[in-house]
Amino acid sequence: MLMMTAEETVRGMALEDKIALCSGANFWKTKKFPEYGIPELFMCDGSHGLRKQETGGGDMLGVHESRPAVCYPSEVTMSCSWDEELLGEIGRMIGREALYQEVGMVLGPGANLKRNPLCGRNFEYFSEDPLLSGKLAAAYIRGMESCGISCCLKHFAANSQEKCRFNSDSVMDERTLREMYLSAFETAVREGGPSAVMCAYPKLNGVHCSDSRMLLTDILRNEWGFSGTVVTDWGAMNDRIRAFEAGCDLNMPGGSAFMEKQAFLAVKSGELDERHVEESAQRIVRLVTRSKKSVDENTEDFDTFPAHALARRAAAEGAVLLKNADRLLPLSENTEIAVIGYMAKHMRYGGSGSSHVTPYTVSQPVASFMSSVYAEGCDSKGNTDAQRLREVSGAAAGADSVLVFCGLPDSSESEGFDRSDMKLPQGQLDMIEAACEANPNTVVILFAGGAVECPFMDSAAAVLYMGLPGQAGGEAAADIIYGRTVPSGKLAETWPVRYADCPSSGYYVKEKDALYLEGIYVGYRYYDKAEVEPRFPFGFGLSYTEFDYTDLERDGDEISFTVRNAGDFDGAEIAQIYVENPQNGIHRPKKELAAFRRVFLKKGESARITVTLSDRNFSVWDGGFVPVRGEYRVLVGGSSRDLPLAASFFRDGAEPEIPEYQNGSWYEDLSGAPRLGDLEAATGRKYEPAVPRRGSYTMDNTVDEMRRHSLVMRLFAFFTRQFIKRGVSRRERKDKSNPVIRMQTASCLDSPLRSMQITGGIRDGIMQGLLEMANGHPLRGIIKMIRGDTETKKRLKTVKRHDSSKAKDHE
Repeated sequence: MLMMTAEETVRGMALEDKIALCSGANFWKTKKFPEYGIPELFMCDGSHGLRKQETGGGDMLGVHESRPAVCYPSEVTMSCSWDEELLGEIGRMIGREALYQEVGMVLGPGANLKRNPLCGRNFEYFSEDPLLSGKLAAAYIRGMESCGISCCLKHFAANSQEKCRFNSDSVMDERTLREMYLSAFETAVREGGPSAVMCAYPKLNGVHCSDSRMLLTDILRNEWGFSGTVVTDWGAMNDRIRAFEAGCDLNMPGGSAFMEKQAFLAVKSGELDERHVEESAQRIVRLVTRSKKSVDENTEDFDTFPAHALARRAAAEGAVLLKNADRLLPLSENTEIAVIGYMAKHMRYGGSGSSHVTPYTVSQPVASFMSSVYAEGCDSKGNTDAQRLREVSGAAAGADSVLVFCGLPDSSESEGFDRSDMKLPQGQLDMIEAACEANPNTVVILFAGGAVECPFMDSAAAVLYMGLPGQAGGEAAADIIYGRTVPSGKLAETWPVRYADCPSSGYYVKEKDALYLEGIYVGYRYYDKAEVEPRFPFGFGLSYTEFDYTDLERDGDEISFTVRNAGDFDGAEIAQIYVENPQNGIHRPKKELAAFRRVFLKKGESARITVTLSDRNFSVWDGGFVPVRGEYRVLVGGSSRDLPLAASFFRDGAEPEIPEYQNGSWYEDLSGAPRLGDLEAATGRKYEPAVPRRGSYTMDNTVDEMRRHSLVMRLFAFFTRQFIKRGVSRRERKDKSNPVIRMQTASCLDSPLRSMQITGGIRDGIMQGLLEMANGHPLRGIIKMIRGDTETKKRLKTVKRHDSSKAKDHE
């Protein structure tokens, strides 16, 4: 029997079915249509391990139980390995487990840039640099797709904060968008070849990502050659009609039939070309057919032992040694150790929200250091007291060396809300200080999803950053501490000394909209040009061995150099190649990462490394990527601030006209704080924040926005909070910092009515009725809640009656 093509399948479908296919069946599945031979597809979160929810309705926040799976390090740790091969292995292993668990599509990885240290989901993203982010994402995607599992790259695009993420507006100039926030996605799409891309929640320069033809068709498909399916983030659909025109294919989650009737009527009236619906349906058919075939044909069991070993290796590779005074590390395995900290027994191994994985097992650090005494030091939130500190001092004083395990608690960072500052809990700082005063050989091991302020750097003898290391983090920590693995991780983001040093600190998440005033000057691009000294620069990481860089040669765009392991340990080095830009024309960062290579060398061994640069490494966006004429330098070394090799050369190209907004702007010298006027000049439009007003609320407004002027929304907010609290224990209800309650509350009250309708699987009329009440029309609202959208129903009946009459006449 010959299988029909996606085009033939969709051609034989009724219009209503074509439209229905483009919305999910429930929280995690697509719709199946046996009459057309279309199977269902099960999908789940999975950037660093599967989060398959098999019972109940499912949820996006990690509150409900999920099936156990291997939990690998989060992207914050993976990225510090700078290891494309490792990322490919992890993607492939997650893909194999997905086949075993009958999951056809995995939602991840995230390629959004780390614009600001306080983003609540930075642990889910790779880097502040688009090249590094894109390369690692592409490697992960290739690994997973090689198993036949569909990989869904997210969140496209400019989704770099949690505050008001469902309907905020990301405002930036085109050059910033192209050179920074789209660049990582471009590399991931072109080199990774994902089957799907997830469109993000926010607006981009006033247009919802789900509605943006510029984003989803002109750029993603026509420029980058993407041929897969665009899936909404859960509840991100704004206007189903506009989204079909934009090339947004699958509305998730399903159950609400959101705007399906309106889309049907739009096709019938000629407002929406049926071709757009058919193209989306065809892409979905291809997606579900391929994934279903891979799952059905899989005959392999999944062995968790090699997967755990991979998770352990990844956690060790991604660990970054930030300080090692007097070569205290590695320790002998016979060393008498004091293990300090609540996190030594309750390691924070992964993130919260949609990235939460239920691991098969967790190797806690305390179990990996047998010759040790233990003192708790603090509680789960990082609080301490005099008794705990006395126990810390006593344990530390009686040991040869001290290991203090600490970091950000769950309540500090999560999907749904952003961090309030870059500080560790004060109790943890007191615990560290007590250990350091009692014993100078104190090592601090940090678990955190991003950069933190480190006032203890002068006191601690050594500091090891492990990010969120996954289920094997305890074993990996011991591998590094005891020297079984030589640390090789390098930071994928700059760590400022204090949050105030970050260029966007004065306005980040202060208001609803995300104003990208700093433009292209994110991370090291800012710190280098503004000459602000960071705590740890981008690309920084120490080793137990030493590496020498010599013999730089340039032949056109081909760069060659030698790296030699000049120390006493076998180990890996991450060689970084930067291009230093001319500063006498259009404004540019001082230097930008152009390439990197990870190389393992035995002690005394050397390797010759060759990389080839391209026009893109010398380009700016000027209606297209244009190589700029000028004097350049190529810089090579072990971090963005340690570049011993340099070669100057002239490169031909264009001379882009200096834009009018540049003269006298912040972008020329990065002096002081970024200014709104400069962003407005760069975008060519004045920024006008939307001010919600009663009488003009829409389905894009949130309960939180409307409750200030609406009694019904205040009541709705009250009962929503009570309902959320009922889902947790009485003890948890009293905890105002509880991340589960904070996530759920933000995802309800800070979510537009349209998103609440979609994620709640709510039929038409309920949310629309609430909207009428909020706008001051209570009777109209009650009628709409009872009867639904009567006008749409009437139109639908008329159209169907007309179609039926035409069909009879034809007969």
